[in-house]
Amino acid sequence: MADKVDNNLWTKQREIDFFTKALEIATPEKLFYTTKDGDYYAYWPKNYKGPKTTLQSRNAFIGAYTEKWSQEILSKIAKELNAYAVRNVVCEELELTKASPTDIAICRTNSVFQRPEDIMAIFEVKMSVVWNWEFLKGSADNSLKCLGDYKTHKGTPGLLRSDSMLKAIGKSINVRIASLKSARIPIIILGNTPVAKSYYKKVDNLKDCGIIQGFWSLNPVPLDNDGENIKSTEGKGFFRFDSFPEFKEHLLKLLKEERIFFAGMTTKKELGRFIEMSNKEETYEKKAEKFLSLMRDLKLLK
Repeated sequence: MADKVDNNLWTKQREIDFFTKALEIATPEKLFYTTKDGDYYAYWPKNYKGPKTTLQSRNAFIGAYTEKWSQEILSKIAKELNAYAVRNVVCEELELTKASPTDIAICRTNSVFQRPEDIMAIFEVKMSVVWNWEFLKGSADNSLKCLGDYKTHKGTPGLLRSDSMLKAIGKSINVRIASLKSARIPIIILGNTPVAKSYYKKVDNLKDCGIIQGFWSLNPVPLDNDGENIKSTEGKGFFRFDSFPEFKEHLLKLLKEERIFFAGMTTKKELGRFIEMSNKEETYEKKAEKFLSLMRDLKLLK
């Protein structure tokens, strides 16, 4: 399966590139767990029995790297829409503040400060180092040796982390409820691992409800030796892309389709009345616009 990997997406080589560049500005101790014998590991191997420490310093480095890499990938697609992939977008109306901007957004203007109507899609990046690596300090080229995929180490990378999932969900809900103007903006979570089985139904429900349009993995082969590698959940709330063209086609389709998020709770009688009033319109589009208008007016009255 390795020969099918699209190098435009996330691969082992991408992680080598990350460590190589990070080591130009950071010490190995900032990027790797260090054993008492002076060995350097990206994660503690599952068979490691020695004393362990917690490494937090790598988070800022891998966060900056994956956001920049994701921006580059998204820029290639945004250009086809005469748009831009912008990092750290601020939009006060959507509660995207300087302290809590979106990771990346595809926008009609190339500015950090955006109006809701110029934001075409919002992306949160939840990626990390997936494989385990040993840094061979002192070797001829300070090389990196891959020790195995995420099932061989004690770390929980990317979308497999419950805290990463909850942060992404919480931020997405915050945007959705901030303003009615967020209703037409897709929200996508980009990762480089599958999601945990305990989240399969949750991500499908989030997609079905329209809160988040997808948890997407850009890592075609996160497991070695053809290990179990889910392509998508049943409702496609999680989806793994195996090539850049597949990702591009999927994203362009989402951006070109005019969608709208709607949610509310009212009595069956009121809901039936809205449906009856909307059905008097001539086209499906006008029926939808009338129904959403009535729902919006109901929210404003409350």
